[in-house]
Formats: sequence, C-alpha cells, structure tokens
Amino acid sequence: MKARLIVMTAAALGLAIALAVPHVQAQKKHENAIIDLWAQGKPAFGVYVPTVGQPLPSAPLPPPDPNRGAGGQRGGPAQVRPDAVYSREIGEALGKDPYVDFAFLNLEGLYDASAVKALSDGLRSSTSTHRVTLIVRIPSIQDAGADKTRVRVKQILDLGADGVVHPENRGLDDAKLVVSFFQDTKANVWSPMNPNGEKIAMIMLEDPIAVLQAKDVADMKNFSIIACGIGSLGGAFNAGGIVKALTEWGLLKAPKEQGDRYNEIGTQKILAEGKRVGIPDMLTANATDVEMRVKQGFLALLMSGPGSDDAIKLGRAAAGRK
Repeated sequence: MKARLIVMTAAALGLAIALAVPHVQAQKKHENAIIDLWAQGKPAFGVYVPTVGQPLPSAPLPPPDPNRGAGGQRGGPAQVRPDAVYSREIGEALGKDPYVDFAFLNLEGLYDASAVKALSDGLRSSTSTHRVTLIVRIPSIQDAGADKTRVRVKQILDLGADGVVHPENRGLDDAKLVVSFFQDTKANVWSPMNPNGEKIAMIMLEDPIAVLQAKDVADMKNFSIIACGIGSLGGAFNAGGIVKALTEWGLLKAPKEQGDRYNEIGTQKILAEGKRVGIPDMLTANATDVEMRVKQGFLALLMSGPGSDDAIKLGRAAAGRK
C-alpha cells in the first residue's frame, strides 16, 4: 500500500508539472536545431558552402573595388564552376563555425553525389562543435525529369543530408511532385502537419506564374520551407519582355529598379503565404539588409562568401539570439 501511494503521488506530481508548464511535454528537441529555432519564431542563419579554394564564411569581406561602382554583394553565390570541388575539410570548418546554423550546398548546375558525402562526413566529424543542418539544392524537375529527381532525393538523404531544395518549380503541380518524392523515400519530413519530423523539403517558386500559385502551394502544408527565387524571378520578367516593353512604352523610367521592385513584390507575397500557414521562408541576405529581413519575419536567411559571419552576427543580434 505504501509503495502504491508513492507511485500515485509521483504520477500526480508529474501531472501537476505538466499542467503548470504545458510546453514540458509538447516541446521536442529536434536533431536539426533549426527546427527548434523556428518553433520559437527565431530565424536560422546559413551559408552557401564554398568550393575548394574559395574563402570561408569567417573570412573578412574584402574592401570594395572602386572600379565596380556602387552596390555590393547581393547575397547569392557566384556561378559555380564546372570543375567545382567540395571537400570533407570544408564541412569540418563549417562544423566549427559557431555562427552557422545550416549549410546550403548548391548542386543545381552540376549534380555531384560525392560532394554530398564529403560535406556530410565533414559536418558530422568529431571536430564539429555543434550540429549544422545540411541542405542540398539539386537541378530542377524540368531540367532533370521527375524520375531522376526522385532517385536523387533518396540518394541525398541516404548520404546524410538533412534536406533537399527544389528550384524553379512552375507551380502547384511541381510542388505536389516534390512532396511525392519525399513520401516515396518514407522520409520523416518536418512540416506544420508533422511537427516531430526531421527532414527538410524546400520548394522554390521562381517565375511569375508560380508566384501567383503561392497560396495554393502553401496550403499543402506538408513541406518545410518555401522561398522566392529572386534572381530567377527577375530573369523571368526580363525574358518575357515585360520590363523591356514597359520601358519602350514610356511607362518605366528605370527598368533595373522596376525589376528589383517586381522581385520584392514576389518575395513579400511568398513571405505572407508562408507566415499564414506556419512555413518558414528562406531568402538570401547580407550585412546591408539582414536586420531588415529579420524584422520582416524571414526564418531562414542565407549568406554567401567572405563576410558571412559578420552579417550573421548582425542578424542574430536583431533576432535576439546570442
């Protein structure tokens, strides 16, 4: 009877704690710490993985070149060389960088499974000071085809990556295909519908028609991150002749600035849809705009090249992260 009373008392005490602190049982620590950041409404900061020979994110930003005029780093990487090499040592270096939450491996232009393996091994080595999430961008469905893309998603996850980025989706149909790829692999994808998931499925909308379908895509709620591909979106406007025609008709006085305006409209539309359904939005950023993007509510901000750590420090301060 005495033992039974002790058990009942312990159970009652546990129930009281759970009722007094409702998040005790609801909170779940994820292997991918960026998911826990999102649950707290805090942004995660990442970097494009540099190739062998490129400077690490911790390198200082070089002084501006007076011959290049005004402006600066937009946030995206330079075009990846056909002979680009990614090494385990780069992964090890990123795993020791205290400011990097996620590493973004860009294989859109040149798919290379060995790069995924090298980076994964480096990030998971014994020298890492914290767990950096590895996300891999692959060639688009329209470039590689659905069958090859499905195989690549499984291969990337099997090699140790935490997520896959699908660029240049043309709208809802492509987005549904992306979700099916992860379902076929039986990956435990984190989403508003599966808060205990670990793998990350990211969908990029990069042309005007796809952006118009952002609401329908977001309403699926069974993927992890949504994003506006601002570079491709601006290119789509130009390729379609929209900016050129309006300029020739005298309706635009500064076509470049107007093109940037179209990009920002698309960016904000996708951000609003992500917020509405609880899906993080990823965007490139740099030291000049990272604080603004944090305040706007982007939950995944991606830096590029030297000076990335300095930009992340600004972003973390703006987000109230030490």
